Amino acid sequence: MSDVERDRPRRTFAVISHPDAGKSTLTEALALHAQVLSEAGAVHGKAGRRSTVSDWMQMERDRGISIASAALQFGYRDHVVNLVDTPGHADFSEDTYRVLTAVDAAVMLIDAAKGLEPQTLKLFQVCRHRGIPVLTVINKWDRPGREPLGLLDQIETEIGLRPTPLTWPVGISGDFRGVLDRSSGDMVQYTRTAGGATRAPEERLTPDQAGERHGTDWDTALEEHELLAADGADHDQDAFLAGRTTPVLFASALLNFGVSHLLDTLLRIAPAPAPPTDVDGRTRALEDDFSAVVFKVQSGMDAAHRDRLAYARVQTGTFRRGMVVQHATTGKPFTTKYAQAVLGRERHVVDTAQPGDIVGLVNATALTVGDTIHTGRPVRYPGIDRFAPEHFAVLRARETGRYKQFRRGIAQLDEEGVVQVLRSDLRGDQAPVLAAVGLMQFEVVQQRLASEFNCQTTLEPLPFTLARRVDPADAPTIDRAARVEVLQRTDGTLLALFPDRWRLETVSRNHPDITLHELPAGGG
Repeated sequence: MSDVERDRPRRTFAVISHPDAGKSTLTEALALHAQVLSEAGAVHGKAGRRSTVSDWMQMERDRGISIASAALQFGYRDHVVNLVDTPGHADFSEDTYRVLTAVDAAVMLIDAAKGLEPQTLKLFQVCRHRGIPVLTVINKWDRPGREPLGLLDQIETEIGLRPTPLTWPVGISGDFRGVLDRSSGDMVQYTRTAGGATRAPEERLTPDQAGERHGTDWDTALEEHELLAADGADHDQDAFLAGRTTPVLFASALLNFGVSHLLDTLLRIAPAPAPPTDVDGRTRALEDDFSAVVFKVQSGMDAAHRDRLAYARVQTGTFRRGMVVQHATTGKPFTTKYAQAVLGRERHVVDTAQPGDIVGLVNATALTVGDTIHTGRPVRYPGIDRFAPEHFAVLRARETGRYKQFRRGIAQLDEEGVVQVLRSDLRGDQAPVLAAVGLMQFEVVQQRLASEFNCQTTLEPLPFTLARRVDPADAPTIDRAARVEVLQRTDGTLLALFPDRWRLETVSRNHPDITLHELPAGGG
């Protein structure tokens, strides 16, 4: 990265939504507009459809969903943009939560036909909890959908954010002509390209020109814009950053309509990286010594190299490839010889990075999710919570001769956070209990053990649905209760597993002197 690029302001954001709202398609459309791609990686049609470039796992390509998050950095106008894609299935909401610890803003993608959906609502609550401002994109306006004013009402009613549209659609959903730019009063007219594989041409029209070309569709858009203005639904930057309002844009990621407007808006209103706060509540200046937080660990992305990648967000200072950093937890040095930017299977060497940038540290076997690394003055940032699991199963290797591979694979997937691994002296290492937020996490574990470690496994579901953290002194008492089992997570946390809420309440009544601590909720 050149000195000029080092001095460019950063914008770091994630895209969140319910499955099938078009996150990966939007990711590629943004990259296409930033000229990172010459053609979108998804050919939209039943025959010969390619997976998006951000999807690298076989299960992702087979099912057309995103499971692992991916990061992409690109220059756009005078900024450097860090875009972090997130899993596209509710079963992987914990991975999405980790991504949200590494961004400064979020784009909430809403399907024009379906409106707000359960996963979107849950992820928005995570953003609210973390104080992340949210910009809303109503996607798929090229298809039949709801009335735009009705969608705004739903946003305000269900999540308590005041929508402040920056653009307004010209043409009903299913007949997307363009948008009224509410700041200028002009119309931005879009033209389709073949399959949406290249940038959609845009033409800016004066109000008179828009009226001549689009007649009643323009008149309707203008009337609704005036209604919004009369209702005070105009953008307020302070209210947006404070989490009281959400700017709204209308788009079709599939056709690349409205994508450049989204990029321009992110540069204009999304917050820049702010000085971070450490575990003791002290603020560290952005210009201080280098520090970063690991928010994701991923292995198996490249079968030819068998490497392990730790995604870290730079919090302060300047990262330089090859620098020796310190692991805040262990105090041991870590050499950053190989650093990359990664989107799917595409990799690029990263020589330097600034606060807000995402760096992939290769062969980072000593790093786990939530770790802090730094140079100079010691610092440690808050860790990343694990979600409360809702599904539990015993995993065993089918062949006893593959136990070594089985154990190594489980350790790797546990460190990545693919699933939580629970153990007890009674069960032993050969039959660990997997704990997951969603059932598809189990499928990922079994597939990756088979493909990366040549180890076939069997899964035996357990009749538990709830987990509570229990203090070590109280664990033996709780473990003796009927239909309850206490297991230890790899990080040392003791979890008491219950078959249902009735059993949990009964045990709590029988042992009023014992506190069963709730875990962060995030199930699908």
